[in-house]
Amino acid sequence: MIVNTEFSEAVVESLHDVTPTVRELRIRPIVHKPLPHDPGAHLQVQILVAGALGQPQVQTRHYSLVGEPDGEHYRIAVKRQDDGRGGSLAMWRLAAGDRLVVSSPQNHFPLDTRAPDYLLVAGGIGITPMVMMAQRLAARGASVRMIYSARSAAELAFAEELKPVLGDRLDLYAGDRGEHADLAAAIDGLAHGGLLYTCGPVPMLDAIKLAWSRVGRPPQDLRFETFGSGGSHAAQEFAVHVPRHGLQITVPVGSSLLETLEHHGIEAVSDCRRGECGLCTLDVLSLDGEIDHRDVFLSDEEKHSNTRICACVSRVVGCITLDTSYRPDTLPTHA
Repeated sequence: MIVNTEFSEAVVESLHDVTPTVRELRIRPIVHKPLPHDPGAHLQVQILVAGALGQPQVQTRHYSLVGEPDGEHYRIAVKRQDDGRGGSLAMWRLAAGDRLVVSSPQNHFPLDTRAPDYLLVAGGIGITPMVMMAQRLAARGASVRMIYSARSAAELAFAEELKPVLGDRLDLYAGDRGEHADLAAAIDGLAHGGLLYTCGPVPMLDAIKLAWSRVGRPPQDLRFETFGSGGSHAAQEFAVHVPRHGLQITVPVGSSLLETLEHHGIEAVSDCRRGECGLCTLDVLSLDGEIDHRDVFLSDEEKHSNTRICACVSRVVGCITLDTSYRPDTLPTHA
């Protein structure tokens, strides 16, 4: 259940492969001009994928908006995930002229432009929100440096676009060249009161959080967005018991716990669907197996206790009994 989100029709105007696995789409709203947006904003896109039990269903995916707005298009980029839940493959099947249903821009990762210094750290497809952040900060004459890492040099999406923006303040690292960023040194070089913005896979974020805390930096000065984690285990189906609704269900490999609950008519509050906001967190009543926590919302202690699970991204090896956070029986009645 997502509140106060307006959707409208749009058309795919053009597509362009910026790396072998990253495709850029320029999307033009049909009814009105694109709404202005600030760095860190994203679109929600409704797509048809194979949902729970393999049945086609409309699902919503979030894509960061890339670069400064041009007043005519929304610009997003999609990383192809052959072993994902089908959303990226559905987006990659789109052609110019195809129609989509998209939201207005939303922003849960806003850029604070008042800091004395900035460090931007991107990993893989996590570069997408960072492009506009770099452009906006550079245009303001801010002190900013970016560290951008990818598995290979060929996967450094938008690097050529960023080079003239940042010049020698852009540090590129490619795993296939044996290159690795020294995060501790980069954090040490950030001025007092400076902000670190980071977006990328969960392991990268965990390393940054650890390096940040070790030097005693204020937690509020570390701002992040994540593009999920592959988890500690390969995705597999698992059993879920929901006593409140008298249901015993199976979560298939290609569907999340949250999507499967929704498919079976169980409402759950949600928003980011990336394991960040915690709105979809459910209480665990019992567990026979192991929770593969793939979120960045729960603390290490909470994950170790296995008393809560983020339904949008985390999975289970075994079976689990849950209480839902959305309880219609507790809502007030009207005479």
